Amino acid sequence: MVEYNNIKLNRKSNQYLYIQLYNELKSMILNGVLTPHTKLPPIRRLANLLKINNATVVNAYKLLEQEDLVYKKVGSGTFVKNINNKDIRYIETHSEERYLDEKNRNIINSNQIQINKNTINFASATPTPDLFPVTEFKSVLNEVLDRDRGNAFGYQESQGYLPLRKAIKKYLINSNIITTIDSIQIISGAQQGIDILSKALIDYGDIVFTENPTYAGAISSFKSRGARIIGIPIEKDGIDIKALENKLKSFKPKFIYVMPNFQNPTGYSYSVEKKNKLLELAYKHDLFIIEDDYLSDLSFFSSNNQTLKSLDTENKVIYIKSFSKIFMPGLRLAFMVTPISIYNKVIAAKHMSDISTSGLIQRAFDLYLRKGIWKKHINYMENIYKKRFEIMSDSIKKYIPKEVKYDLPKGGLNFWFSLPDKYSSWDLYNFSLKNNIIFMPGSIFYVNKEDDHHFRISIASIYSSQIENSIKYFSEVINSFLKKTNNEIEKGDSYRPIL
Repeated sequence: MVEYNNIKLNRKSNQYLYIQLYNELKSMILNGVLTPHTKLPPIRRLANLLKINNATVVNAYKLLEQEDLVYKKVGSGTFVKNINNKDIRYIETHSEERYLDEKNRNIINSNQIQINKNTINFASATPTPDLFPVTEFKSVLNEVLDRDRGNAFGYQESQGYLPLRKAIKKYLINSNIITTIDSIQIISGAQQGIDILSKALIDYGDIVFTENPTYAGAISSFKSRGARIIGIPIEKDGIDIKALENKLKSFKPKFIYVMPNFQNPTGYSYSVEKKNKLLELAYKHDLFIIEDDYLSDLSFFSSNNQTLKSLDTENKVIYIKSFSKIFMPGLRLAFMVTPISIYNKVIAAKHMSDISTSGLIQRAFDLYLRKGIWKKHINYMENIYKKRFEIMSDSIKKYIPKEVKYDLPKGGLNFWFSLPDKYSSWDLYNFSLKNNIIFMPGSIFYVNKEDDHHFRISIASIYSSQIENSIKYFSEVINSFLKKTNNEIEKGDSYRPIL
């Protein structure tokens, strides 16, 4: 039995009480007094015991969470993390990224690659600034400010601005998704949606299935909640159904996280057959599917861009849709469609995250949808990206060395490549960086971060007029890399192939 009344706080000290409490609790965790998965006292109880304000306990618990020493369960409380496991995961992750120097590894992992005006940026999936609908959005912002005045700056309800949820309900009909207003949750970007669902659904030690490779931000979010992530290989027509079925014989995941249309990073899309089979397995095993609708809007040469949610007959699909990649990333606006069965957990997790998404932005985007400006913008973006996509596809076929394998997608923003077996995409990244080219090494998208020979390039941040020459130059850099590295292998130098 832990004796919390033995905690000593010095009210005469210059150090804030919440810092003192944080240090005391941290010491108890690191010294094993508080063992893994021990529930910390409820805020009010500990505050009464130590004769301090509730806010002091809240701030101390926040610091412990920021230090990755505790985790929260929505509706249950705060629990001690398994520090030994955390340390092991940290060591394994960094040893597997040994081919990247520390500075660049940190840049890549934080998704904040430093570039200059001459850098060829194949890494970013953020639209070029000229595509942002500044004039149109300025118009709806001004209209909202004139109409709502100070009310536009107040907190909205955690679920989201009601007129916007009604507009989204109508918008979803175009994608054959029929839902209720109460099932729609406004969120501050798709990443927040993933974080909210992690908080709402994952308990420490739970199992989560994902495609492998998959979006690195999702992996990070699931791991932060103490989940055990099992990656299911993805094939050219979608997730490996046989592998998934075999894993389901041994494990009961909390959910499966997927991107069925133009998956990130591969660009692969699920066949209709695999979409239906995945739903059948979800129904059979009574589990949720989190569908991250990454880029179904940008379907250039495929009519098969149906969402799983539009095919879902038993309400097992949790649908996330972001407007960032085809609107304005900095606005941080997205929404989820969730089953009513998890409504309370989602609302609680959203409130814990940021109370509510910006009221001004929600009101402006509501007008943007209702006035039909969104549909015009989508058509405009599709035309621009289709042109980039076609030039990129033609340039890849024309210039990329024959040793580098790829399958051209039918839409989206990303292209996925594979170097010959003995070559590392981390080494190519470092070599290309010296030649002022950046892209995303494939290993950051894998569950276990293993280094391999894949890499991703994107058309989002490069203009049509630059694409062909950039791919031609990149191909020359790849050729030089392959020759240089091959000579090192033949000479028996220190180069180590990936095993």
